[in-house]
Amino acid sequence: MKQITLGVLAHVDAGKTTLSEALLYLCGRIRKPGRVDNQDAYLDTYELEKKRGITIFSKQALMQWEDIRITLLDTPGHVDFSAEMERVLQVLDYAILVISGADGVQGHTRTLWKLLERYQIPVFLFVNKMDQPGTDREERMRELKSQLDSGCVDFGDGAGPAAGEAREQFLEELALCDEEVMEHYLEHGTVEREEICRMTAERKVFPCFFGSALKIEGVAELLNGLAAYSREPDCPEAFGAKVFKISRDSQGNRLTHVKITGGRLRVKELLAGTGRDETPWEEKIDQIRLYSGEKYEMLQEARAGSVCALTGLSSTWPGEGLGEETDTEDPYLEPVLEYKLELPEGTDIHRMLQNMRCLEEEEPMLRVVWEEELGEIYVRLMGEVQIEILRSLILDRFGVEVNFDTGRVVYKETILNTVEGVGHYEPLRHYAEVHLLLEPGERGSGLRFASVCSEDQLSLNWQRLILTHLGEKVHRGVLTGSAITDMKITLTAGKAHLKHTEGGDFRQATYRAVRQGLMQADSILLEPYYEFYLEVPVEMTGRALTDIQNMGGECEPPVQEKEMTVLKGRAPVAAMRDYARETAAYTRGRGHLTCTFRGYDVCRSQEEVLARIGYEPDRDEENPSGSIFCSHGAGYFVPWQEVPDHMHLPAYQKQQRQAEETAATRRKETQAVWGEDEKELEEIFIRTYGKVERRNQEGWKRRVAAPAEEKEKKKRPVQTEYLLVDGYNVIFAWEDLKELAKVNISGARHKLMDILCNYQGYKGCQVILVYDAYQVEGEQMEIMKYHNIHVVYTKEAETADQYIEKVVHEIGRKYHVTVVTSDGVEQVVTLGQGGTLISAREFEEDIKIMRRQLREEYLEKHGSSRNYLFDHMDEDLAGHMEDIRLGRTDLEE
Repeated sequence: MKQITLGVLAHVDAGKTTLSEALLYLCGRIRKPGRVDNQDAYLDTYELEKKRGITIFSKQALMQWEDIRITLLDTPGHVDFSAEMERVLQVLDYAILVISGADGVQGHTRTLWKLLERYQIPVFLFVNKMDQPGTDREERMRELKSQLDSGCVDFGDGAGPAAGEAREQFLEELALCDEEVMEHYLEHGTVEREEICRMTAERKVFPCFFGSALKIEGVAELLNGLAAYSREPDCPEAFGAKVFKISRDSQGNRLTHVKITGGRLRVKELLAGTGRDETPWEEKIDQIRLYSGEKYEMLQEARAGSVCALTGLSSTWPGEGLGEETDTEDPYLEPVLEYKLELPEGTDIHRMLQNMRCLEEEEPMLRVVWEEELGEIYVRLMGEVQIEILRSLILDRFGVEVNFDTGRVVYKETILNTVEGVGHYEPLRHYAEVHLLLEPGERGSGLRFASVCSEDQLSLNWQRLILTHLGEKVHRGVLTGSAITDMKITLTAGKAHLKHTEGGDFRQATYRAVRQGLMQADSILLEPYYEFYLEVPVEMTGRALTDIQNMGGECEPPVQEKEMTVLKGRAPVAAMRDYARETAAYTRGRGHLTCTFRGYDVCRSQEEVLARIGYEPDRDEENPSGSIFCSHGAGYFVPWQEVPDHMHLPAYQKQQRQAEETAATRRKETQAVWGEDEKELEEIFIRTYGKVERRNQEGWKRRVAAPAEEKEKKKRPVQTEYLLVDGYNVIFAWEDLKELAKVNISGARHKLMDILCNYQGYKGCQVILVYDAYQVEGEQMEIMKYHNIHVVYTKEAETADQYIEKVVHEIGRKYHVTVVTSDGVEQVVTLGQGGTLISAREFEEDIKIMRRQLREEYLEKHGSSRNYLFDHMDEDLAGHMEDIRLGRTDLEE
């Protein structure tokens, strides 16, 4: 029997709960459908849900129709509980989007549609309340196609087997949704059911049904459509599960709600994962419960496709992937209002903080903030309805009657310019230094972390730890102490001590580096914005437009629909918080405002907000910007302005500027004293590809040749041996470079280039290193000099082997050419053009031999005096020391 997980979503008051009751009734799960106004709905079991007539918590029910078994998940419709709905989307196979036939597509409906698109969930649409006067089926279909998707197709009368004009129109609309189906339809005049299933699963077709859930009209047709046009998802054999909700039963047991996405799960089985704080955990399952409404049955085993609740797990979190399943991204929606929790006199605030942390696990839109300095608890929520629910939950669960203040907007901060933040932590017997590059990002990009630090300077384990510390904390800005966002933070350098460095040292250095960078940067304040959908009577349009302008909002041109004007746009949350009440007042209840979170943008009244909050970053002891250094066996504090002068590693940005200046000087001198051997090579490039530009790649170090050195180069004979190296072929053939490339491909390229510089200096051949830019859109071919070798980046749509083939053809008869590659086709071409070849593995052995010979020559030249340094030096460092001795490395760098 086919099994699917189905969610029901809707704008508030569209009839979602009523439809769920009708579905359960027709499937024989309940004897009569409940009603919201009668407070007897099967899935609305919480007392406040019955009182307010809205769904607050997602519920689960099991039902069966024909040959399909359905796990039904009912979700909240009110915008304040959108996160409860969003986390359910993670586990759905299909969704039913309920739309009011009287109201049509509303503001929150569009938000739901975007979320369904984000999670790529196939959708069936049910247009409800079609029994009300004034509803028009054709008008609603035009609206669905224009405002949601052109793939919305009416599966009413035309979807039946009877022939006729309606059937032909139905098939034509289906055929227009897919090219393959169109070809089949034009040839055979029909569309197969399997093709409809495929297009529905691929979100090319969205079946639409019409009816009245209250009168149970059109609901059976919806169930038939689900049975006919849905597919059971393929599940792998390996175990996987997705956590989508945490709750507690009436006895206080912690429940982890999961969807089994692969394999099977048994009672008393061990599960492992990683907590929110990156701490690994391993726990045993005590029970597997299969819920339907308030009741549940105990299972010994749950198979793929099941949605169940597990007891015995204390460290899971919503969005976590278990087994082979991956973690889910953070929710798109986030709370934008913050309220202070006001407790009765004598309440243990620390005990209440623990209680609030428990609720935070269960409520995805609840963020608990503890202000250590003030000894106060703040909560971040979506809106006022959620405040009432939270107050009721705290009273029922913990017996404490709490209140909230009037609330404030949650601001964020970002930067406008690129700065380098540095942090040092060196009290006695501790050591860590971190350099971070802070760059502004696009709006809505959040925080991104990267590393360009060399493993020769700081080991990969330390680098990973620093990146973990960057992501584990909410870093506070320096304007209002709000969280920072829309920024890229890159680890550029770091230093550890062999004996004294511990993990906590890098945590301190990392936090201080972020803070020190923010103190230097030009910071700006960001405030949250709502996307609004406002309906007012035509005669009130002028008043509404004036209000939006005064609030600092932006509005699209008004659209008149019968006696109402529709206004769509965006405005700051701070200005629109109470506008719904104001709209109802001046329109005498005829107006309607729907707001959904749009994102963050520049605050329109930054100076006013800064003056009101009065945050002083230098007095924030929890987020220090200065660093700790050690002198004469004792640590001492250095303020952030003076920290760069005390750092042990050079500043990254200063090195970048010096490298650019050196590269520019080197380029001018090279152009003036270009050697004959390089001229001949350039002529080959020009004959093969025409004249090309050389690029100045930021961050590459080049040595400025002394005049005497250039004169000596002119005297050397023209080199007659060329070595062409397929760069990426070698990188992914050598284990050390391959591992480095997984972390930093640029670092792997640079390391290979340094190795080849040593090789050319020792062997005396002319090295040409070729990197493949085949898949880089818009890339132009570029050639540059890196120390003593040439580096070529091929142009777009040209592979490295194509380039090497042309060069071998051009110079293979005149010069001795050797190609380093493991590509079979490239090897055949090389031999056919008269060149010789060596595989990447053989070349690696040749490099090792070169290094040993360098070491032996060095020891032989320095006599019998033993140099113990070389006994513990790795081959790369030994080769680098030889470069310095032979003058092939810029000593100033």
